[in-house]
Amino acid sequence: MEKGKLIVFEGCDGSGKTTVSKEISDRLSKAGYPVIYTREPGGSEIAEEIRHIILNPKNTAMDVRTEALLYAASRRQHLVETIIPAIDQGKIVISDRYVNSSLVYQGYARKIGIEKVKTINDFAIEGYYPYRTIYLDIDPQVGLERLKDRKYLDRLDKEALAFHQLVHEGYKIVNETYKDNIEIFDASKTIPEVVEKVYNYLVKII
Repeated sequence: MEKGKLIVFEGCDGSGKTTVSKEISDRLSKAGYPVIYTREPGGSEIAEEIRHIILNPKNTAMDVRTEALLYAASRRQHLVETIIPAIDQGKIVISDRYVNSSLVYQGYARKIGIEKVKTINDFAIEGYYPYRTIYLDIDPQVGLERLKDRKYLDRLDKEALAFHQLVHEGYKIVNETYKDNIEIFDASKTIPEVVEKVYNYLVKII
């Protein structure tokens, strides 16, 4: 049996990443592809419990390194419980966020250092990097405007514009560093337009 593939969606808050990745997953499934959809932090029972700790708006005292370690711990559990079994079964795994989020949010925006956070995550994932990463690019201010429609904002959603601008800068650095494995799409377009372009691209490569 041919092994499956891990396709990761990345983007700033408000980029439409979750909506687009879910629609892509549904569309691929309807087209007959063996797909599972998952998310980070979370994606398995233990990882979801860690997610609650990380994103709980009450946890404002969380140290930045604690945050980075919790993300890596959640990712490890997600990997061994959900991603690896699905890949071994020949499935396409669509994941809403993965390692690059940590490199950007904790490594760059939290100023821990991209390489330091990469080292933590290299230990956690043991070489399970994505087959391809889809990055949805949007101006952080536009993304924050979109967040105003949400009923619930998590701890990172509530960060100031300056933090989200750092996230956007961090993605530019990470996207350039790993450009051979990343495809960038304009997320300022309508959701149907973005879904159509991403779907057509993915069908060609999988």
